[in-house]
Amino acid sequence: MSFNALLINRSEDKKVSASLETIDESQLPEDGDVIVDIDYSTLNYKDGLAITGAAPVVRKYPMVPGIDFAGTVSESSNPNWQTGDKVILNGWGVGEGHWGGLAQKAKVKGEWLIAKPERLNSYQAMAIGTAGYTAMLCVMALQKHDVKPEDGEILVTGANGGVGSFAIAILSAYGYDVVASTGRPEEMDYLTELGAKSSINRSELSEPGKPLDKERWAGVVDAVGSHTLANACAQTKYGGTVAACGLAQGFDLPATVMPFILRGVTLAGVDSVNAPLAKRQEAWDKIAEILSPEVYEKVVKKIALSEAIDVAGQLLEGKVRGRVVVDVNA
Repeated sequence: MSFNALLINRSEDKKVSASLETIDESQLPEDGDVIVDIDYSTLNYKDGLAITGAAPVVRKYPMVPGIDFAGTVSESSNPNWQTGDKVILNGWGVGEGHWGGLAQKAKVKGEWLIAKPERLNSYQAMAIGTAGYTAMLCVMALQKHDVKPEDGEILVTGANGGVGSFAIAILSAYGYDVVASTGRPEEMDYLTELGAKSSINRSELSEPGKPLDKERWAGVVDAVGSHTLANACAQTKYGGTVAACGLAQGFDLPATVMPFILRGVTLAGVDSVNAPLAKRQEAWDKIAEILSPEVYEKVVKKIALSEAIDVAGQLLEGKVRGRVVVDVNA
């Protein structure tokens, strides 16, 4: 049986190319024990890097990109999953070292899957996707360190992106006052709809700043890294927490220890790729409980699998807001 998939190849001169291909099911990776018929996948920043070849995130070729998907189990030799089970996958190196979700089928290890919350259908699950799941992990990190709504404003950087959009919506639903950092002030109506109380221009954070700045934020969700993360830490209030999950500006951290040793600021790293199963399920269950379906529709752009290559380039250029859901069967 054959199926459609986005396939990335690299030539002998190391030029990366992506194309829509018809693949036989026998070509699926052998190191999996569950086959999933995929309903929807997404385009994330990492997928954009993989498809365009802008960064070496793919570890072997050929590769089907797509770091997450939602679908139905069609075959399983794993005792935890049966035919007909509705599942979600995020991370685990899928789309980088193991064939991913931008295809109509995937063969993966059963321990990488979680049960889809009953409140969500597959489309809604991927409207949330890795970005929303990561945003919830960040909010959980703030809550773990006792950052409460009454403590003050929460800064969300990269606010127009998938993680930022969902972080705003989730924080707002929990009663926090959110300040959105964005380079696109014309999108403020969108951010306000999601729950942001106000905004600042990202240029206020993206340049080298002071080792210790005026205290402003009770907590921060940062998907940007580099100078933005350093400045966010320098502006965080005494005892506050910064949840860091991304590197859109860069993977460097040109900061000092001053916020940490003089204000007791916590820098909490958030990893969505290898998070343990119980934590994953908790994050997904919390998202399904706290967000209404109307929120998903505000942040989603839906495309067909055949459009993914073009949209990947737009994503890296900062021309796409919110989430991109890919209907792999369209």
